[in-house]
Amino acid sequence: MTNVTFLGLGTMGSGMAGNLLQAGHEVRVWNRSPGKADDLQARGAVEVDDAHEAVAGAEVVMYCLADDAAVEDLVLGADGIAAAVPTDALVIDLSTVAPATSLAEHAAYAERGVRFLDAPVFGSRDEAKNGGLWVVVGGDEGTYHAALPVLEPISATRHYMGDAGNGARMKLVGNLLVASQLEALGEAMSLAKKAGLDLHDVLGVLSVTDFRTPIYDAVGASMLEGDYSPDFALHLLLKDARLIAELARDLEVPIPSTTATMDTIERAVEAGYGDENASALVKVLGSDAGVRFAD
Repeated sequence: MTNVTFLGLGTMGSGMAGNLLQAGHEVRVWNRSPGKADDLQARGAVEVDDAHEAVAGAEVVMYCLADDAAVEDLVLGADGIAAAVPTDALVIDLSTVAPATSLAEHAAYAERGVRFLDAPVFGSRDEAKNGGLWVVVGGDEGTYHAALPVLEPISATRHYMGDAGNGARMKLVGNLLVASQLEALGEAMSLAKKAGLDLHDVLGVLSVTDFRTPIYDAVGASMLEGDYSPDFALHLLLKDARLIAELARDLEVPIPSTTATMDTIERAVEAGYGDENASALVKVLGSDAGVRFAD
């Protein structure tokens, strides 16, 4: 049993903290806004009102926050927890942030001799709830192995990617593919609808071909039901797309198709779909083509 502090109880954090409890770890939780810990408390977690108090005495500190600004505020600010966690703690950031932010975290913790990993996750609400996330990790390899007892309960697989910041870099590479698949599905379904094909039949083909993906299966079915309830909000995909574009600019890598996809995402957010699921970007593609996907 490990004494774990988990900070950030949004869609992803709540599920991860629950799986740590299920695995038998002793878990303290903190969230900036109240009212997110009731279920976890009923399962044995201890809620703490102050982040500094929450990390005091922790063996492992884990957090999953919305964006770079939230990480900078909680971790790297003048009153950030990087200066407050115990020096013998192991700290893991599960957020999706820019590699530069991850490197700043590594540096801040290293100043005090604190072990740190950048370990963003792939997956959404269901994977977080069921311990089925896929974790990509950057940092010291020995620290990675030491973290496995708390990474295994939250994930289906874990992938050590090498140096500090490589977890963050891998997450952006993966999310480039996620965004591209959503764009491709929206374009393909628009074309199929306009061509007079039955979209249920189209999905039947997509589910068995050599280019099938779980995204096509799950998102395609939801499109036909008109269901865009959020597991991963579109405004967060826009945030990630901008991080991808920033990384590509820094490395001088052309990403023309992703640039086009980011334009679609921006238009979908401007149309008011930002709080819906990331798949809501297909709505603007359907609108462009003059078609509706839902029956």
